[in-house]
Amino acid sequence: MLTVHYLEKSRAHRILWLLEELGLEYRVETYERGADYRAPESLKRVHPLGKSPVIEDDGQVVAESGAILEYLLARHGEGRLRPAIGSAEWVRYLYWLHAAEGSAMPPLVMRLVFASIPQRVPFFIRPVAKMISVGAIKSFIDPQLRTQIAYWSGELAQGGWFAGQDFTAADIAMSYPVEAALSRLPEAKNNGRLVAFSEAIKARPAYRRAEDRVGAPPASHPELFQPRSPKRSRTSAA
Repeated sequence: MLTVHYLEKSRAHRILWLLEELGLEYRVETYERGADYRAPESLKRVHPLGKSPVIEDDGQVVAESGAILEYLLARHGEGRLRPAIGSAEWVRYLYWLHAAEGSAMPPLVMRLVFASIPQRVPFFIRPVAKMISVGAIKSFIDPQLRTQIAYWSGELAQGGWFAGQDFTAADIAMSYPVEAALSRLPEAKNNGRLVAFSEAIKARPAYRRAEDRVGAPPASHPELFQPRSPKRSRTSAA
């Protein structure tokens, strides 16, 4: 049976959601985060990078969210949750399936990292570190995020979903950056199209079944998006 190696409160929720949409049987191997919210070393026994999500299917180990989504649809999708190959919607689908991690998430992660820097340096240089961090966020990261959010909103205006009028796996992929933005950015919270998208995905029965099985997805856990104290343990894997 297909196995999902699931790190709690992680992006792996999207994989379970896809499996529920496809009606596939699977088992979940759950891993708890350490005190510093990092993954445990045991995940490295599944994949060398020790990251989640990872799946095992008939002895094949597949990592990376976008690759897992493509793999599952190619092997088990039977044409579902993706537009017809060669169509205009398919081109948009391919873009958003990979833009989720390739373009959308990097500035969100950068914002989190820069926001945490002042708490991770010696106290006597924290004022300087804070000045640098705030400057980078305001002058470089937030303008990128505002551009991203405007782009997301414009794409959703064309049909309600990222690849047109039909729900696809691209929407599953983009759910994480959209929810992450909604959890911390006023520009996202005040964007009606992003809010409507969030409400639409959460209303899907498959989304709720995945949530019932492993708990709420990561955007429902604001502690994951807050700077962590450097005094926490750092013995577990990244």
